[in-house]
Amino acid sequence: MYRVEMYARVRRACMVEGMGIREAAREFGLHRDTVRKMLKYSIPPGYRRSKPVKRPKLDPYVGVIEGMLEGDRVARRRSSGTR
Repeated sequence: MYRVEMYARVRRACMVEGMGIREAAREFGLHRDTVRKMLKYSIPPGYRRSKPVKRPKLDPYVGVIEGMLEGDRVARRRSSGTR
């Protein structure tokens, strides 16, 4: 079932039809805390990061590494010696 549809069905069941949170959780296969959040917000709030994204440790060196790789790409291949 599409998420927004589920959201609307849970809200309708609890607010209009008088279904309890525990019963709605069982009926829709959700955790009770999820049902509470659905009742708290009229529309799904969406995803929010709790912490900022960590940058990789190599981030300051990305330019240098890319330069090395590009140098390897354009460098002439050496022959393997005698045949």
